[in-house]
Amino acid sequence: MTTIATREAPPEAAPAPAVPARRRWTRLILPTYTWLMILYFSLPILVMIVFGFNDTKGRLNLRWQGFTLHWYTDLFSIPALTTALRNSLIIAVISTVISTVIGTMIGLALGRYRFRGKGAYDLMIFSAISAPELVLGASLLSLFVTTQFVRGFVTIVIAHVAFSVSFVAVTVRARVLGLDPSLEEAAQDLGADPWTTFRKITLPLLAPGIVAGALLAFALSIDDYVVTSFVNGQVETFPIWVYGATRIGVPPQVNVMGTLIFLGGAAIAVGNALLARRQRA
Repeated sequence: MTTIATREAPPEAAPAPAVPARRRWTRLILPTYTWLMILYFSLPILVMIVFGFNDTKGRLNLRWQGFTLHWYTDLFSIPALTTALRNSLIIAVISTVISTVIGTMIGLALGRYRFRGKGAYDLMIFSAISAPELVLGASLLSLFVTTQFVRGFVTIVIAHVAFSVSFVAVTVRARVLGLDPSLEEAAQDLGADPWTTFRKITLPLLAPGIVAGALLAFALSIDDYVVTSFVNGQVETFPIWVYGATRIGVPPQVNVMGTLIFLGGAAIAVGNALLARRQRA
């Protein structure tokens, strides 16, 4: 007697559970809120960019009067504004370099080593970040007046380094805490001396944090007004000149310069993000 084997039909897949209508609606809350915040923070920048093309006929650049590229070709027609922008760029570059070097060493020490007074050092770093700029500016002014130090270009650089170092140190320290120490140990097991290990292993791994800290220090320096106004003396920076010009009317060149500074910073930030993504890949 032969038996015929019968194969049972595979069970049908269970239908996917329907997503409740309320749940579908709540999924839109976070994206909507995010885009509203992006629009809120971007609106002043968009206004600045738009009014850089305004064909204004007077001193006040508050009402749209037509489109023009004249202000881009006539960007450096105001000597005082050009000098103030040059001062800001030079001060930002110098203070960024100094802050990055000092802040990197501090961040590496705080993230890698244990030493006496480390807690006090941490407190000082975070106090410098959380302290109002008014307090820092007033204390630096008191220091320079007490020591009879002539206020000017040098005092602005010192002040910018004072409030930028902490941000660089915190950024680099966070990167140091995320490093894998076995990579440095492997390099030393293969015969690399401490300097070679730092140059070929540690420094490339810290590079994203160092670059991020440097960009942050540059941004804080180039747009600082409060601290600079205490220690600038007779030297004018871009924010101080713009604030003084508000009494008689801000020229359109200010919007153009602000637009170029913003686009330059955005390009550097995007390039840094692409470089970091390539390194991770």
